[in-house]
Amino acid sequence: QAQFVESGGGLVQPGGSLRLSCQASGFRTYEYSIGWFRQVPGKEREAVSCITGGGETYYKNAVKGRFTISRDDAKNTMYLQMNNLKPEETALYLCQTVGTAGNDGGLKSCWADSDFWGQGTQVTVSS
Repeated sequence: QAQFVESGGGLVQPGGSLRLSCQASGFRTYEYSIGWFRQVPGKEREAVSCITGGGETYYKNAVKGRFTISRDDAKNTMYLQMNNLKPEETALYLCQTVGTAGNDGGLKSCWADSDFWGQGTQVTVSS
């Protein structure tokens, strides 16, 4: 069973940057598509960015150009570099294996394919 340990969150001012890490176990990161999600109390969890085993990426429109997803298969770890953070991006960030959909133009969507979540890492963007 896939398990995840997220880290790297914290308090950052608007416009600041953070790099999140997701240490995976129970599978090899290159074998599956994996992604980052964020959740705010009272709101639905949303997919932020995903990456396939082959390296294709998906980004939520609101984060394109500011966030970068990457993966270090030797460390079985996924990362999310977040730049120019906004207060509305305050949330608990989690990682998960995902399903994906796309076409020749690239990935168009991704979604969590498991209900077993880690603890997540809290990101707070505030002055």
